[in-house]
Amino acid sequence: MRFIFLFSIVLICVSCTKDIKEKSISNQKSLDLQVREAYMEGIKALEQGDVLFAARKFNEVEILFPQSDLAPKALLMSAYSYYAQDYYDDCIEELERFLKVYPKHKRKDYAYYLLAISHYEQIVDERKDLFSILQAREYFEYINANYPNTEYSIDATFKLELIDDILAAKEMYIGRYYIDRKKWIPAINRFKNVVNDYDTTIYIEEALYRLVEVYYLLGLKEESKKYAKLLGYNYESSQWYENSYALFDKKYEQNKINKLKIEKDKQKNFLKKIQSIFN
Repeated sequence: MRFIFLFSIVLICVSCTKDIKEKSISNQKSLDLQVREAYMEGIKALEQGDVLFAARKFNEVEILFPQSDLAPKALLMSAYSYYAQDYYDDCIEELERFLKVYPKHKRKDYAYYLLAISHYEQIVDERKDLFSILQAREYFEYINANYPNTEYSIDATFKLELIDDILAAKEMYIGRYYIDRKKWIPAINRFKNVVNDYDTTIYIEEALYRLVEVYYLLGLKEESKKYAKLLGYNYESSQWYENSYALFDKKYEQNKINKLKIEKDKQKNFLKKIQSIFN
């Protein structure tokens, strides 16, 4: 009798355990289904252009089932949803959270690239605040250092060249501002920054000329000639080199005008001769 009782208890326990497991599996399937449904709703909303609803559904995936393989992917999709509609600050916030929560995820390269692009897209011009420019530069350099030979690195290299042009433009803008106000030393420092840090940009020729010009105005002829020689050696055919040459040769501009006048006179005489043939 005692044996039958104990056996009955075991059967009840086994039955209860089985029910719990089946219920747990059922709940797990139900939760997994909810996660996938929420994710697909986010995809559909994104395709339809409703980015805010899409971002909300992607966040829902992460909240419902953070252990799911879809959770980090959903967080990236949430960031992209914001980016697609120019909500750059929200996109950056999501990406920073992604890198904090999933520091070893295989799509870190994409997260860093989207971070860089989100800052890059907020660059207005060289006269505005530098924060977005410097942040974009930092992330693009990180991509080049950690993910070379990738499509992200190729674009990062191109974007870094554009960023250098923007930073050089800012230095030139401030340097010219100082020249207008006859603040020679700050102006020199700005133009030297271009020569030393942005010598591959389109502003290098003007920066060299401005140094020639400012040093000449200060009466520092030898220093002025040094930069004039550097400008002539590297950019002999440049208009900026012609401008610097004119500083030292006061007759240069007049000689140039006279030369052009002679050329024009020759051309007129030639045309007269041609016309006389047909008269």
